[in-house]
Amino acid sequence: MKPVLIRLISRVLLVSMLAAPFQAVQAGMIGTDQVAVQSEREAVLSAMSRPEVVSQLQSLGVDVSVAKDRVAAMTDAEVRHLAGQVDAAPAGAKLTTWSAIFLIAIAVWVYYAYGKK
Repeated sequence: MKPVLIRLISRVLLVSMLAAPFQAVQAGMIGTDQVAVQSEREAVLSAMSRPEVVSQLQSLGVDVSVAKDRVAAMTDAEVRHLAGQVDAAPAGAKLTTWSAIFLIAIAVWVYYAYGKK
């Protein structure tokens, strides 16, 4: 390249570097307790988005958006307590006597139909 072109490109690059705004970026460490509380808060909010929870809240006269706002305003200890209750809740519906008998009957039928080979 010609020296004139190199000088021109160098000057343009120098001016553009000086004119460009530099922002100071600061990264910090976050503790595991902050991550845990955030994941617990997300777990509570996702549990509140399930259709059966929404219908139960509406039947009690509570607006879902108001309930989610209240969860967002909870302290970390309250969120941990509530997330523990959500995790400890049964995953399915209650097992009634008739449904237990039905499940046992299906298990016996499967055993006799496929287990005697």
